[in-house]
Parts: sequence; structure tokens; C-alpha cells
Amino acid sequence: MTMVTSLDTPTLLLDYPKLKKNINEIANFSEEHNLSYRPHIKTHKSIEIAKLQLQAGAVGITTATIVEAEVMAAGGVDDILIAYPISSPNKIGRMIKLLQQGVKLKVSVDSTEQLAYLQKELDHTPFSMEVWIKVNSGLNRCGVEPGKDALVLAKEVLSHSKIRLGGILTHAGHSYAASTYSEIEQIGVQEGWAVVESAEECEKAGIPIPVRSVGSTPTYKIAGKVPGITEIRPGNAVFFDAIQVGLGVADIENCALTVLASVVGVYQDRIVFDTGSKTLCLDKGAHGNNTVKGFGHMIGHPEITLERLSEEHGIGTSTQKSSLKLNDKVRIIPNHACTVANQFEEYIVHQNGNVLDAWKVEG
Repeated sequence: MTMVTSLDTPTLLLDYPKLKKNINEIANFSEEHNLSYRPHIKTHKSIEIAKLQLQAGAVGITTATIVEAEVMAAGGVDDILIAYPISSPNKIGRMIKLLQQGVKLKVSVDSTEQLAYLQKELDHTPFSMEVWIKVNSGLNRCGVEPGKDALVLAKEVLSHSKIRLGGILTHAGHSYAASTYSEIEQIGVQEGWAVVESAEECEKAGIPIPVRSVGSTPTYKIAGKVPGITEIRPGNAVFFDAIQVGLGVADIENCALTVLASVVGVYQDRIVFDTGSKTLCLDKGAHGNNTVKGFGHMIGHPEITLERLSEEHGIGTSTQKSSLKLNDKVRIIPNHACTVANQFEEYIVHQNGNVLDAWKVEG
């Protein structure tokens, strides 16, 4: 059997038992709290992993892009939410093709202008589109404000013959910038109530909201417990990473994704690895997180900090003389698993260091 230590580098490694444990933890939480589980696949972009999530009880998947939706549909996934407000006629045409294939497709909306674009493109087809209203729970990215503004948009949805309202969703991505776990808890509660408040406003006006959906790996176990929430959409929790560890959401032992790297240079004041920005990415958290140190956590070598990255080189400094020498191999837990997985074409799936399989990163 091939050992991961014999592989060339840089290589993306996926620990199968840890992956399965992470998936089952989300599924068990969903079942315990009577929630639907619709994982965001932008983290892994893999049909094989999506199928494992569906086998564990997921009702469907969430994507960030139309390409991810097309890839997953081609792989046999037939219930897809695109959690991104789409108004481009070209992209709407591609969504219509997914409807033609029988995909139960939903797309998030947050403006009347977007509804008009959807209606116009759907008018010449026999199809209608299910939409979920995106509300802003504090990230201040996309989404209408909770409550009254969500109701206004819901009424607009009803005025379009080719569009039907299926739910309300939000994403509390600003939880990644939290400095304490108590702050994450506050954000999670706010996230849940932003959706519930909006749904209640709609239902008081006679507009039913079947699905009330929350996301964000740091907050899903908090927002998911808010009374009235029906669905969770964590993405990163399938792998976890150094940022999640820094936030206190996961332990190092939970991190399923690592990068296998080689030592390519040993110098008096630094050690250089073959994992630069094209591998590990210059990511310390897109929403302001500063709990991580350097550009990845080196397993078994806490004395080394990856302080600098150029395109092909990772430059580490050490608090003490390191035992590493030229051609030695190490495993690095990335700061942000989602961006790192996006740099590779395949996962090398392993158990206890033994290679089991190779899975494509199709998205």
C-alpha cells in the first residue's frame, strides 16, 4: 500500500476518518434538532464528498456559483441552492438549462431588479424558478435588511408569474472576525433571529415561508437552535482549518485537510518549503480574523512559523534549531481550507497515512 510520505509535493491530503466524523457530526446535530442539512460545497467542490454528505442525510446542497451547480448536477445531485444573487441573463440561461435537466433549483434574491431579470428570461420558457430571499444578518455583503424589507421583497416575488418563494436565508460570515467565542454566540443568535423575524413578518401578511435557513461553520450550532430555524448550511465544517481552530470552533485533531510539503532549502535563519501562495493562499481570514499565526499550521513542528509566502516558496522561521533537513516532508493545516482546495485538481484520500483513493476537485 502506498504511503502519503512517498508522494510528490505539494499534494492535497484528505484524512478519510476525520472527514466522515465531521460529516456525521453535522448530520447528527441536524437530526437531533429536527433541522434539514444542506451543506455548502464551495469548500470541497467534490462530487464524491457531496455524495457522502447526501448519504449522511443532507436534503441537497448549496453552491456559490453556477459552475458549481452545473458540476454537481452532472454528478447526479438534483436539489441545489445557489446562495448567490444572480441577475446576469447569461447565468439565468444556464440556470434554466439545469431546470430542463430536472434539477430542483433554488436561487437567492435580494432586489426587485433581480426579480425582473429572472422573470424576463423565464417568460419564454415553460419553467418557473424557486427563490429564497437573502437577508443581511450583519455581514453587510448581500441581502435585504431583516423584517420589513424582507416582507417588501416577498410581496414583489408574489407579483411575478414565473417566480415562487420557497424560503429565507442568511450567512453570518462576519463570525470569522470574532475575537471570542461569546462573540460568535451573539452573532449566531442574531443570525437566527434575522431569518425568523423576516419569516414572521411575511407570515403575518399571509405569505408562507417553508424554509428558514442559516449558514456559517462557526455559528451553525447556535443559529440552528433558534426557534423557527428549519435548515443549516455549514460548508467549512466538512474539513475545518487553522482559522476554525483559532476561533475555538474546532481542535487541531478535527482538521481533515492538509497539504504535504517538502523542505527545499535550509538556511541559518529560515527553512523554505515548496508551498507558496499558489498552494496555501495568502489568506488569514476574509472577514478580518487574526487568530492565526503565519500561513498554516505545521503538524509536529510547532516551533516553525510560515511567515512569508511567494508564489512557489513558503518561508518558515523557527524559535529553536529545527531537525528538518533538505527533502524532508511535512503536513500543513491550511489557514482557510476552502481557498486551498480550490488550488488543486484532486484530493489524495488516506487513512492513517495509507493512500486509499484520489478524488477530483470537480468544481
